[in-house]
Amino acid sequence: MAQNKKMVEAITGRDEDFAKWYTDIVKKAELVDYSNVKGCMVIRPYGFAIWENMKNDMDRRFKETGHENVYMPMFIPESLLEKEKDHVEGFAPECAWVTVGGSEKLTERLCVRPTSETLFCEHYAKIVNTYRDLPKLYNQWCSVVRWEKTTRPFLRTSEFLWQEGHTLHETEEEAREETLKMLKVYTDFYKETLAIPAVVGEKTPKERFAGARETYTIEPMMHNGVALQGGTSHYFGDGFAKAFDITYTGRDNKLHYPHQTSWGTSTRMIGALIMVHSDDDGLVLPPKIAPIQVAVIPIAQHKEGVLDKANEVYEQLKKQFRVKLDDSDQSPGWKFAQYEMKGVPVRLELGPKDIEKNQCVLVRRDTREKLFVSLDNLNETIADLLVKIHDDMYDRALENMKEKTHVALNFDEFVDIAKNKPGFIKAMWCGDSACEDKIKDVTGGVKSRCIPFEEEHLSDVCACCGKPAKHMVYWGKQY
Repeated sequence: MAQNKKMVEAITGRDEDFAKWYTDIVKKAELVDYSNVKGCMVIRPYGFAIWENMKNDMDRRFKETGHENVYMPMFIPESLLEKEKDHVEGFAPECAWVTVGGSEKLTERLCVRPTSETLFCEHYAKIVNTYRDLPKLYNQWCSVVRWEKTTRPFLRTSEFLWQEGHTLHETEEEAREETLKMLKVYTDFYKETLAIPAVVGEKTPKERFAGARETYTIEPMMHNGVALQGGTSHYFGDGFAKAFDITYTGRDNKLHYPHQTSWGTSTRMIGALIMVHSDDDGLVLPPKIAPIQVAVIPIAQHKEGVLDKANEVYEQLKKQFRVKLDDSDQSPGWKFAQYEMKGVPVRLELGPKDIEKNQCVLVRRDTREKLFVSLDNLNETIADLLVKIHDDMYDRALENMKEKTHVALNFDEFVDIAKNKPGFIKAMWCGDSACEDKIKDVTGGVKSRCIPFEEEHLSDVCACCGKPAKHMVYWGKQY
């Protein structure tokens, strides 16, 4: 038990120091290690297994909607990057450049991709000729580099893993439909797989992706009330097509510019998982992405028949679930703390007395509730329990988001809430970016998160300047 206590004490309390709590979990749960490359992380096997489960789920959803995976180069020639002025200006401060190859200075700098719009455009210009070549529904799984000044594992690192969809369409209508379709894919993934609710809507012009006509976003709230941009989907119109001279012969036998979209999510979703669901004893993982869904712990395993029965249960469960049988010589208390730290959704305890009664003990990681269940129909029992754990995790996160969402009708109310009540602020906005700048400056970093698809009419005037309001906006601080 001393080891167990020491293990838990290694985590700073969530309400004591949220940032330190987050870092402690990332390290203690063995998700990442720091590298000697500034701003870069080593994703350890357990952390990468979480990413793989997320990736596999999302990849299935992408393919079900007709998308194909491709891979583009990691280097972008400077001249190619500069073809779209707004795009390059938006990424300029974060670009990393290669200037020497081998022992020779390069005649042209190469940018290590911060995103791949320009590479896809160059490729599309070569392969798209007629309307029969459209749509192009491509997705790429890769890493990108953005030279961050302040870094934190998963949330902001100089290199991170992500997926980026890049599609080309015959008409504006098709492209806009794609943009919103992929946003819904993200929204469904967050709810159905990550058990995370979110506010969904359109970014203000000031917060749009560089080069986009419209940017849509999914904005989950962390346990402490801070927002995290969970995924974005962009409608580009034909701006990139014109910059890169992508044309196709239409059904009318005339040349047209296609319409383009882009959409992406990244390993920062793992940061969201930690900050939405976890507690002072470590990770709490949604069952669908947990590397281990059930940990089987033999009790008094030195006694005759215990390990045999534990192995029998393991063999039965592994046909349906991701299961680990821990028959190591560590004490049961150490094992309990270990799998709590790693966020395993269900712990199955099995000892001599349980075997006599043809039962086992199931312990939920999210609530620590103990259930004495029959070994008969155990697979069905656990399957139902995993569904309930997921649903309960989602409901708790939703309740936290509701509790930490406030309404401000004027600037004084807005500033008071921003200072004293963490979370989202719903407030009317006139549409002027000057009000966004003022709010950010006065409140120490509160920014517009999005204009929700379903806007509420809170008042007739902007909460910042008092002029006629155009939209209701969700505001908040962000990671």
